[in-house]
Formats: sequence, C-alpha cells, structure tokens
Amino acid sequence: MARERLYIFDTTLRDGAQTQGVDFSVEDKRQIALALDALGVDYIEGGWPGANQTDTAFFADRPPLKRARFTAFGMTKRSGRSAANDPSLAQVLEASVDAVCLVGKTWDFQVDVALEIPRDENIDNIVQSIAAIVAKKREPLFDAEHFFDGYTANPDYALACITAAHDAGAKWIVLCDTNGGTLPEDVYRIVSDVKAKLPGAALGIHAHNDTGQSVAVSLAAVRGGVRQIQGTLNGLGERCGNANLCTLLPTLMLKPVYAAQFETGVSTENLARITHVSRLLDEILNRAPDHYAPYVGLSAFVHKGGLHSSAVMKNPATYEHVKPESVGNERIIPVSDQAGRSNVLARLAEAGIDVDAKDPRVARLLEDIKTRAASGYAYDGAEASFELLARRALGHVPEYFRVESYRATVERRDGKTVSEGTVRLRVDGQEIHSVGTGNGPVNALDAALRKDLGKYSHLLADLRLVDYKVRILTSGTEAVTRVIIESADGKGNRWSTVGVSENIVDASFEALTDSVTYKLYRDGAKA
Repeated sequence: MARERLYIFDTTLRDGAQTQGVDFSVEDKRQIALALDALGVDYIEGGWPGANQTDTAFFADRPPLKRARFTAFGMTKRSGRSAANDPSLAQVLEASVDAVCLVGKTWDFQVDVALEIPRDENIDNIVQSIAAIVAKKREPLFDAEHFFDGYTANPDYALACITAAHDAGAKWIVLCDTNGGTLPEDVYRIVSDVKAKLPGAALGIHAHNDTGQSVAVSLAAVRGGVRQIQGTLNGLGERCGNANLCTLLPTLMLKPVYAAQFETGVSTENLARITHVSRLLDEILNRAPDHYAPYVGLSAFVHKGGLHSSAVMKNPATYEHVKPESVGNERIIPVSDQAGRSNVLARLAEAGIDVDAKDPRVARLLEDIKTRAASGYAYDGAEASFELLARRALGHVPEYFRVESYRATVERRDGKTVSEGTVRLRVDGQEIHSVGTGNGPVNALDAALRKDLGKYSHLLADLRLVDYKVRILTSGTEAVTRVIIESADGKGNRWSTVGVSENIVDASFEALTDSVTYKLYRDGAKA
C-alpha cells in the first residue's frame, strides 16, 4: 500500500527567533537554513521581510537551497487599503521566495477586540491577501491564527475564514494552536471535523508547547487528517516553544504506527544527521544542549553501569526504543570502550574519509575525541576542526607552518583602542615575523598570521572570517573558554573551526590556525 506524504515546514528562523534570548544574525540564519535543506525538510520559513534589518538582509541574499521551498512570512493586509497598497504586505510579496505564509485571524473574539473591524471585512482581507500571493505566482499558505480557540467559540466563523482562504487559492490551510492550550484529543476531534466539512483543503498543524504536548498535538492532528507539520529545531519558540521537529521527525519515521502509513521528504540516511543538526543549532546559539532531549540528547542512550549495562550490551533493544545510530546519536555505556565508534565512523564518512572500522587508528582517534570533549571541545559546530583532527590521526595532513610564538596587545591611544598582534612562525625552513593590527586582539592576530605565510600566502588572499562565537564553559577566574570561528573564501566555501583554552586569545588563535590549515589542505597545498 502506497504511503501518504507528510510535508515538513520548519519555522526555526521565524517562530524560533521569538525565543527569549535568541537573536539570529544573517550568517546564523544562512547556516541553519543550509543544514535544514540538507536534512530534507520541505519548507524553510526564513522570517518576515521588512520586519527588521536582519530578516530584510537575509531575504535580499537568499540561501542557495537545493530542495526546500524558501518561504516568507507576513500578515494579511490591513483594513482600509488594498493589498497592492499595504507596505508591509508589499515587502513580503516582493521577496525572492518560493512560497508565502500569511497569518490571519480566525477567532471572532480577536477580530472584534484586537482588529476592531467587522467580521466580514476580516474575511475579505484574507481573500484579497491570498489572491495577491497567487497573482505573484508564489505558493500561498494561510496560517489560521487562534484557530482551535476560534473553532471552539464559533465554529461557523472559523470555518468561514479558512474556507475563504482555500477558495482564494491557498494551497495549505495551517491550523494554529496559537496559545498552545488545546489538548491532543480536542485537536484530533476538531481537525477531523474540519476535514469532513472542507474535504478539498490540504491542512497543516502549527502547535505551540504551552502544555508540554505540542508533539502529541501534532501527531493527533496527523491522525485527524493534516498532512503538513510545522515546527522548529529543538522546539524553539516564544513562551514554552513550538513542536520540536527533532522529536517529531524520528517518531514519524521510526515508529511503525506512522512509518507504515506515512512518508516524509527526509531520507533514512538524512535522519541520521538530526542529532548533528540539533547540536549545531545549540552551538550557533551558544547554548548548552538539552542532555535529556528525546532522540538527540546527550543522555538519550546513556546506560549507567550496574543492572542495565550487561543487559544492554547483550541486547540493546531491551532498553532502547530505537537504534541510536538511526538518529545519529550514540549509545554510551561507561564500562564499554566500544561506545561511540560507529558515530565516529559515520562522521569520517561524511568528511569523505574512507577507513576500515577495525583500523587501530580509529580507536585512538575515538579516545582523543573523548579526552578533548572532557576538556571542552565540541565538533558538531566545527566540522573543519573535526576533519583536521581525523586526518591528522590518519597521517593525511602535512605541517604547512609551525608557530614559534605569538602575542597580542591592546592599547588605548589618542582616545581609541588599538590592538596589535605579532606572530613568529616557520614556513619551509624560513622564519617569518609578522605584525598586524585590528579591531581586537583576535582580529589583529588573524591579520598578522595571514600577512605573510611564505609560499602559501597567495592561497589565503580570499580567506575571511565571517563569524566569531565565544562560550564560557566553566565559571570562576580560571574559566575554560570555547571559541568557534566561521571562515569563508571567494568560491563560496564556508567552514567552522574550534579552539579551547583557559585563555580566550589562546582558544581563538587555535581556531584561527585550524582555519588556515584547513583551507591549505582543501586547496591542495604542497608541504
């Protein structure tokens, strides 16, 4: 029997950006969008063009997505003006996107109290706005705000709103539990009712997590008839968050009750990347991962020594509801030295490194990774440093240069702060001494390092740093610091490197030298 298709709509970059303490940069958005596209989601909602400078800049240079439909968010036109003369709607319609999702009121109470307009006028605003998307040849989606509250209070009006949007050309009618208070059984009942009354409409669900049940609400909606699920990575979102795609996707794909009936655009191979994508987001946000998150948490497959350990080693299925490797996670048994080998092999394969699983160098690499992890290194957000670490363990990376010493100074001069970096290094037997200045010590050291690298200097001409993140791992005056640097070149390549030290300058310089070394290796420089 052919399985029905479920469509995954990610709103991390828009709804997730409403999370308290989350402030995405344009580079953050770009990196997350590319990771989501590689994962295989169907829609990536990038934000609201014109709402703020970050979103406007992001849409002005859309990310090079390979399969996902790049989507802009906005709201239906305001009363008293046409769709063509609404400046806010105009910026959304003119954005370089594949689809547009507009939010509109479907609860009569909100129309009466918040909008303070006649109810029929609200419906007319919905119709004209959806028609404007159709005229722009973009795929229209209608996000029915407060739908479940509205349907409970006045089902005829809520249904009239979404029927009007459907008749105007909306491809998807997304039923939104805006305040996150509707329970799964009520969502199932209402979605089933709507599906029966509006059989021709393709329905979606957008659940908030205010009762801690957004995943259950989304699954109930699927059983009721929706075929698009909206959510965010790691459940980001305002208040208590949104439905967590890192929980929903594995459940839909690995649990037989759903996998037998439905399929998604995410392949089995790509599902094994979801732990990496989850932790990549945490690294970008400079946040500690949730150890106890289902499927992707650091503790999701940890079996403490004692009663369970021997049973797990003999039969993992006894205490694991899915295989850890199916979601890119790993089983950790403190008494076993085998924990993590499969995960390392998978990461090596992603980096294009072919090595026999029984190669003793893999075991040594694994131990090195564990030792480094204990001291603060994390490679989910620093793939280039991981690849260098692995290739060095396999003897693939030559020593292009050797740093003999370096220093950085910060001086207040004539009312301005000036940073100077000095680097002494050896290249091809030649000692090189370079000095650079910059906005801060890291920028100054970067300038000094790349000022003269001997015969390799021409390969670094297009290298630039595009992002710099610092995370304090321990408290106190001797705090351990982790620095992640994202670099780019003129060919559009981007990569991230990591450094860890009690000294922020040392950690930064380690990430800098890894970045330079990675570019030289990737560009085929000869030692």
